[in-house]
Amino acid sequence: MTHTLLLVDDEKEVLAFMEPFLQQEGYETITALSGREALRIAGERKPSLVVLDWMMPGMSGIDVCRELRKLPKLGIIMLTARVEETDKIIGLEVGADDYLTKPFSLRELVARIRSVLRRIHGDETPDDRIVRGDLTISEAQCRVWKRGEEVLLTPTEFKMLATLASRPGIVYSRLQLLAAVDDDLLNDERTADAHISRIRKKIEDDPSNPVFINTVYGFGYRFGDRRER
Repeated sequence: MTHTLLLVDDEKEVLAFMEPFLQQEGYETITALSGREALRIAGERKPSLVVLDWMMPGMSGIDVCRELRKLPKLGIIMLTARVEETDKIIGLEVGADDYLTKPFSLRELVARIRSVLRRIHGDETPDDRIVRGDLTISEAQCRVWKRGEEVLLTPTEFKMLATLASRPGIVYSRLQLLAAVDDDLLNDERTADAHISRIRKKIEDDPSNPVFINTVYGFGYRFGDRRER
């Protein structure tokens, strides 16, 4: 399941800081520059979680949080430059699930988002799943879905795809991919090319112009960074 996040901040720079990274992590994102816009979008789009700035002109994040709390199964993470403990308590008392002080790291933000989603949605956000654009990969189930439709891969194809998708942008040599498959019978680099070709036919809209698995000539393959698509 791909979760939709609503990012709310009156500073476009903050939204531009968060959005590409969260998209790369597999989330769909919507943005709002004001509290009233956030409430309208939340009512229409029903996001799984809202990342909400406290200090906004007009309608404050606290007021927005009170209204958002009326919606079912919605996670709320407050962002603020306030560091006093009393401010954190206020944010939690009006309904926020978590609280993050600016400046913050994107990795910490993602960790907190995952934690809140797990508490709210339980099994709907299993930790083993890798979400990359239109692809969802479950390592525990050895299954792959594209736009919600299951893609049938052989065990070897699945292991190669999961290896590449687990670290987008990292180049793997053919021998490294074969080693990841852990099959002593597969020791010819040309075998890796054949498997990659079959994987592309199953997951790419246009296998001749792949966006998921890119060839790095002279080296091997890498999973395309979402920001490049």
